[in-house]
Amino acid sequence: MVRCMGPMQALILLLLASLTSSSSAPSGYRAVLTHVDSKGGFTNAELIRRAAHRNRLRATSGYSTSSSSSDSSARLYSGQAEYLMELAIGTPPVPFIALADTGSDLTWTQCQPCKLCFPQDTPIYDTSASSSFSPVACSSATCLPIWSRNCSSSPVCRYRYAYGDGAYSTGILGTETITFGFSSTSSAAHGVAFGCGADNGGASYNSTGTVGLGRGTLSLVAQLGAGKFSYCLTDFFNSSLGSPFMFGSLADIADGDAVLVQSTPLLQNPRIPSRYYVSLEGISLGDARLPIPNDTFALRADGTGGMIVDSGTIFTALDESAFRVVVHHVAAVLGQPVANASSLDSPCFPAPNGERQLPIMPDMVLHFASGGDTRLDFTGGADMRLHRDNYMYFNEEDSSFCLSIEGTTSGSTSVFGNFQQQNIQMLFDMTVGQMSFRYTDCSKL
Repeated sequence: MVRCMGPMQALILLLLASLTSSSSAPSGYRAVLTHVDSKGGFTNAELIRRAAHRNRLRATSGYSTSSSSSDSSARLYSGQAEYLMELAIGTPPVPFIALADTGSDLTWTQCQPCKLCFPQDTPIYDTSASSSFSPVACSSATCLPIWSRNCSSSPVCRYRYAYGDGAYSTGILGTETITFGFSSTSSAAHGVAFGCGADNGGASYNSTGTVGLGRGTLSLVAQLGAGKFSYCLTDFFNSSLGSPFMFGSLADIADGDAVLVQSTPLLQNPRIPSRYYVSLEGISLGDARLPIPNDTFALRADGTGGMIVDSGTIFTALDESAFRVVVHHVAAVLGQPVANASSLDSPCFPAPNGERQLPIMPDMVLHFASGGDTRLDFTGGADMRLHRDNYMYFNEEDSSFCLSIEGTTSGSTSVFGNFQQQNIQMLFDMTVGQMSFRYTDCSKL
């Protein structure tokens, strides 16, 4: 059942309907990310608790994927439920509030006629009401990444995506116009392949579908011909702030800040090609390099291990051996024992009586492999310096200081989460195969 539109939603539709697309394709696009809990009025403790719960759901499925020609369903174990991207689809454009997923490729939205759809606040997209919709043939190359079975039973490309948290979408593949922004500066991309989902289930997190931002050919990044994108996540606890997301030429980090930019290579994992892997070589707390072997986070030949960068996972997850070392040294700085020493969950330390502010803490430094940027000397690697508020938080429910880092079983894939990425512009440039970053006030980009 579709809920009735409010005055603001009706106004958005009128604005979108009045937009006209330029005759030439722009070189860059800009969108806004909003946190999935931004409109819930939650306290800081509730925001953390809800995000941690979503993290646990994802952790149970891991970060792996499998598919075969005998299975029409591609199982995607993906951190996909922390940020929403505001777009529009079709002509005239219909609001499309999509889960931003850097771990998968297909962009999809709920479509009429709906066999099974979850509730959404805006109208469900209807192909028959759009003048720019076109179905994709089963025999086309566009269909191949998601459907490799015999096409004799259907001339139209069909898909089924099933996510590790139990969510799924089934429908047909088509091409459409995607509109970025809700003003006179809006821009449109034409002929974007997307999934028209008539049977959808699982947690929707206030979305109407998903936008795939992975590294595959069906990814929105690839289809825009952008070759690169960047985002800058604002303060996690100020969830009303939007976070900018830029494609193509708009993604570049300003030339004036080149001396502040550091870069590290993006690694490719053939077993999980959509993911953004980087090489983490060590961790320091202040000036002290922690005793973690250099190969702890290595991506192995069989596709296991390594570290992915994910905007959809809140807390960074480290291989258990490294996690234990980090927790031990943070406890030493605080002079407090960890309250949940045996757990791999985010560890907490009792705060002194009456203390409600984090104490002074040294920076935590993540040492990534050298990026090879010719403008800069990275012979010593690319160091990402995390300030106290990027790796610690105060838990008001039990008056404790908590580390926003979790552990994962030894040998598993580590994940660089979004809590650590606050107020750091993250640039993923596939044209040169590297991730770059710089510190900035994301609310001013």
